[in-house]
This record gives sequence, C-alpha cells and structure tokens, in this order.
Amino acid sequence: MSAGKVYFVGAGPGAPDLLTIRAADVLRQADIVFHDALVHPDTVALASKAERVAVGKRCGRHSTAQRFINKRLIDAARKVRTVVRLKGGDPMLFGRAQEEIAALQAADIEYEVVPGVTAALAASAELGISLTQRGRARSVVFLTPRVGEGEKPNEWARTAASADTVVIYMGAGQAGMIANALLAQGMPAATPVVVVENATLPDSRRLKLSLHDLPCVAALGMTGPALIMLGEVYREGVIQHADDVPAARRA
Repeated sequence: MSAGKVYFVGAGPGAPDLLTIRAADVLRQADIVFHDALVHPDTVALASKAERVAVGKRCGRHSTAQRFINKRLIDAARKVRTVVRLKGGDPMLFGRAQEEIAALQAADIEYEVVPGVTAALAASAELGISLTQRGRARSVVFLTPRVGEGEKPNEWARTAASADTVVIYMGAGQAGMIANALLAQGMPAATPVVVVENATLPDSRRLKLSLHDLPCVAALGMTGPALIMLGEVYREGVIQHADDVPAARRA
C-alpha cells in the first residue's frame, strides 16, 4: 500500500454550512485537494494548508480528462499522506467516483468515501415538499438523460414514467427533449414540474410549471446547476418564492 490515502468528499449542494463535520475535518487535514468546478469557494478554502487543484467538468466547456484526474490522484497519494477528491453533492451520485475508485484499487491505494448532501434532498428541503408522501408517492427516481461519448443510450424516460416522483440532474439545457421523451412514454402533459437552480445558495431560483411547458426552461438562461423535479407531490404544495414562467416563454 502507498503511504497516502484518498478521501472522496461530498461538498454538498452548494451552501458551505451544509458540509458534514467529517468532511470539514478531512479538508482541514488535506495536503492536496482536487475539486470540482461547482464547489463553493468557501468550502475549498477550508483546506487551508493544502495545494488546491481545480479539475471540474462543466457541460460545453473545457474540462480535465478523466484519465488525467485518475493519474493525478494516484501520483498524489504516492507523495503525500492525505489527498482529497472534493465533489459536488454526494460523491457516489453522478460524480464518476467509481472510475476513480477503480483506478485507485488497481494501483493498490487506500481510499475512503465521505458522503455529502445531494442536490435533490437539499432542493426538497428548500421547497418544503417531501419527495415521498403517504398515499401519493412511494417511489423516487434520481436520473440524468446525459450519455457519455461511446456509451449506450439508456432507458431513462421509461424509468421516469414508472416512478411517482422524478428528479432529473443535468437536464435544464435539454428540457425540450426531456419533455418530448416523457410525453412519449405516456406521462400526462399536466404533470406538475418544479425547476430549482442553485439550491441552497442566495441566488437560488425556483420555477413552477407543467410538463407541457417544460421546453421553455432551456431558453431561460440558467447558468447554475439545476434540477427538474416532477410528480404529483408538487401539484398542491405551496412552494415559497417560486416564479411562474411568463406566458411569452411558454411552449
């Protein structure tokens, strides 16, 4: 085994004070931190004695190749004691952690995962609407329609149509395609939808609309991470500070 250890740390949905105590302790002990692009600067700053390296991936922008990230983690663990791979939300959900873990295992390097609050849970807390509700929603699906280069298409729309509550990550820019795919699976056009951008941050934005009107979201210029949340749980719930999409923007 190498002398160093790699910690996969969940940075949570955005607000630094939602970081777990365990995560904060690991960051303070870190010698080097490889962090995602969307991690709040105040969270990164907790690693006050560490070298901090941005390795984030943003859709449509230049990003660090995954194989290079893997190599950097291995090389760092062979040189220093505490290496942190700081990921937005929870490391084990849509964060490509498994590829990095596999690389560390192949190199016989010790690792540990420190969970974080994923955006779907943070957005639900902010909305004040439970993802599950007795008699109305017994199943929840977290999914993304995005498919990496060389990957097979997945059956995300069919999976979504069979769930009571659906949370779609990384989908705001594909809102039109998502709406069409879900309608084709038989999901009613009147299905309630809430879109939450920048959950837990001061500039958080919430939009309440229907599946029929979802395509207009792609034109709203959202620049922060956004969730598309669908289901009957959002029909009657009072969503504080939510905006209705202007009629001119509707499909």
